[in-house]
Amino acid sequence: MDKRNALRAGAVSAAATLMMLMSSPAMALTPDDGDDPGTGLSVAQTLGLYVAIPIVLFAVIAGLVMLPSVVGKDKKK
Repeated sequence: MDKRNALRAGAVSAAATLMMLMSSPAMALTPDDGDDPGTGLSVAQTLGLYVAIPIVLFAVIAGLVMLPSVVGKDKKK
């Protein structure tokens, strides 16, 4: 019974993977009506968008989380 379930799960997984692999490249190559891709990002813009902004957001959120404990220590002294 377990062997049959494993075989069925493998067949379903293989079929789903095959269908996704067959459909994704075909859809990527055909432009749709109204597609208007803009100019690409420069290296500086890419680094700012995907590196600098997340680091700044992390620092701001971490600072806001630590703020109550910093303020609370001053009151106890």
